Amino acid sequence: MAASASVRSSMGLTLRLSRVIPDCRTCPLYRLKSCVNSAANSQRRGSFDSFRTINRHLQTSIGLYQSEEGSSNAEDTGDVVNVVYIDRSGQRIPVKAKVGDNVLYLAHKNGIELEGACEASLACSTCHVYVSAAHFDKLPVPDEREDDMLDMAPMLQENSRLGCQIILTAEHDGIELTLPKVTRNFYVDGHVPKPH
Repeated sequence: MAASASVRSSMGLTLRLSRVIPDCRTCPLYRLKSCVNSAANSQRRGSFDSFRTINRHLQTSIGLYQSEEGSSNAEDTGDVVNVVYIDRSGQRIPVKAKVGDNVLYLAHKNGIELEGACEASLACSTCHVYVSAAHFDKLPVPDEREDDMLDMAPMLQENSRLGCQIILTAEHDGIELTLPKVTRNFYVDGHVPKPH
């Protein structure tokens, strides 16, 4: 599968931790002279000596996928991918997307009725689309899980793919995605899907 473009933001954080070192004179092992730290801790006298400060540096990162953040407000023309959805009635709906956008989430964001009942977890075939012949070979080969889900899609064709598995790249500019006339979904017939 093509690596999806993601934006990683990283945040460094330094924590200052204070650790209390126990007073060995109150420990029963100290009285028995069995404590390995008894000699070292008997040297401590002041109350400030029983505290030691440790600095720890933690690094965190948050993975944000462009499609999840609705980043399709493409202003840089190098990142714009023109996508045309053809709905069930045959109406052509042009959409401007960005490199890294997911076809399913892009459809939801633009009010196109592409269901995606499993929320892109490869557990259904409700985001089934037909990819234009000019762009079909530019997509990465579907993995075995996608093929298994496509086998359950009604009206399967040679150019069928799951929209949740298509991540747009610059070479997909002008791609046309046709929604099949029917889908096998988890909802009552006539249900209009809404983005989650």
